[in-house]
Amino acid sequence: MNTVRNVSHDPAPTPTVLVAEDEILLRMVIAGYLRDCGFDVVEAGDADEAVRVLEAGVRVDIVFSDVNMPGCLDGFGLAQWVRRERPGLKIILTSGTAWTAKDTSELCAHAPILAKPYNHAVVAHRLRALLAC
Repeated sequence: MNTVRNVSHDPAPTPTVLVAEDEILLRMVIAGYLRDCGFDVVEAGDADEAVRVLEAGVRVDIVFSDVNMPGCLDGFGLAQWVRRERPGLKIILTSGTAWTAKDTSELCAHAPILAKPYNHAVVAHRLRALLAC
């Protein structure tokens, strides 16, 4: 007699993006867009708040952060913290200011900095591509 086992496969959890952006309107727009694309989104108003979210144990799969933000850390500082404290966590930085490739490639080896203004679809595509790695 053949027995068929009903094996349930839990779907993969929805990827969670931590969006760190001090300009609230920009943050609201990209966070809303990413939610519409199927991501869970946690928002932070600056890098210091992003670190507090990560230290609180919130599940985050990828960080999308502005570079120029007020506080003790900017986006580069956040990227350095992530590399040191959460080495498996991926990060994409964005800025309206030109930065050298060396500055960004050392912190974001898998995703070069995105220049502002960025295309929202490109952001979603890059997030998905990094999550697939």
